[in-house]
Amino acid sequence: MRRTVRYPVEGANSLWHVYKTVPFLKVVKNFIVIQVARYTPFLGMKSWLYRTFLRMKVGEQTSFALMVMLDVMFPEKISVGRNSVIGYNTTILAHEYLIKEYRLGPVEIGSEVMIGANCTLLPGIQIGDGAIVSAGTLVHKDVPPGAFVGGNPMRIIYTKEQMEQR
Repeated sequence: MRRTVRYPVEGANSLWHVYKTVPFLKVVKNFIVIQVARYTPFLGMKSWLYRTFLRMKVGEQTSFALMVMLDVMFPEKISVGRNSVIGYNTTILAHEYLIKEYRLGPVEIGSEVMIGANCTLLPGIQIGDGAIVSAGTLVHKDVPPGAFVGGNPMRIIYTKEQMEQR
């Protein structure tokens, strides 16, 4: 089960209530920072932008590939350990706006984690240290440390112990 907090809304769907949940100017600032970082080839600059302007926790030597899309509304709920790789065009969400509610949840990515290209990480998940997420995976639940996961729906392909035996 993902660790999200649910906030019910009445009337129109929750996205119509967006600026009651997050300030408009925060969204504008976050959008600009994220778009600059998506296109910059300088890995150190990306991490600095994320730490400084988005209040994310980003470990040393962590790499965000080109076109990584972070949650524009709540990037401060995303943390990544040291020496991890976030693959090209991956999306990391810390919120979900639904019809009758919205949900917020932290995304915690451990150290030495490899996330392949074109993945989507949903709010409220944890990816353990040393895990590998195959390209194109929808991460909708926790990933154990050292595991190799993939697919849609995501499933464990190898556990840490099976990986060590290989």
